[in-house]
Amino acid sequence: MGKVVLVIEYDGTEYHGFQLQEGAPTIQGEVERAIQSLTGERVRIAGAGRTDAGVHARGQVVAFVTESTLPPETMVRGLNFYLPQDIAVKKARRVADSFNVRRDALRREYRYLILNSQTPSPLWHRYACLVSRPLSAEAMDEAAGALVGRKDFASFTGAYKGSTVRTVYNAGVRRKGDLVSFDMAANSFLPHQVRNTVGALVSVGLGRVSIGEFLGILMSESPGACGPAATPRGLYLMKVSYPDIEEQDS
Repeated sequence: MGKVVLVIEYDGTEYHGFQLQEGAPTIQGEVERAIQSLTGERVRIAGAGRTDAGVHARGQVVAFVTESTLPPETMVRGLNFYLPQDIAVKKARRVADSFNVRRDALRREYRYLILNSQTPSPLWHRYACLVSRPLSAEAMDEAAGALVGRKDFASFTGAYKGSTVRTVYNAGVRRKGDLVSFDMAANSFLPHQVRNTVGALVSVGLGRVSIGEFLGILMSESPGACGPAATPRGLYLMKVSYPDIEEQDS
């Protein structure tokens, strides 16, 4: 018996989030069914992050204990045979039994995509949030810079039991044509923190909230002070990094 880690990519549009829910399709449920189909084992997987309904992932990491002796390459091919087309295993690796997929993570990276266009795009509808009024990516980027460091991010989550202090390693906004992207990396994230942050940054980009007011929201440490969250469809879990596991492709 040993522990296996999978790196998974998925389109979260049709799922009620990562975590198992009775009577609703989830990423966890589909992966566990695929493992059972391949190995004959009923296992429970653990994920590095519990993405919400509609949220996507390029580098979600999950771990499970198995008696299977299949080599990692065979496991990747076999699981992808049984998984639906909107979920794919990109890598598999055997790890020490002591490995904890959540606690051992050093860094998590998220990306949020905004289509800043006066007209909708059928091709981006599932994968980016449409903002039709012009956004100042420069103002958004300047505001995002204030997020970097070890700070209390209570303003960017709801009521939360436990510490709301997190360390943000980088946060920035850039534009390429009509696509505006926000990238943020931290040791861990609070529930809805990235989408709440994007909602506030969009207000900055539209000129509704000044950079000084954004800083005031951050410093207030008041739950929910950031305002409404951005829609989940533009959010991606890009990568999770560990000290003793080779990093996923960027």
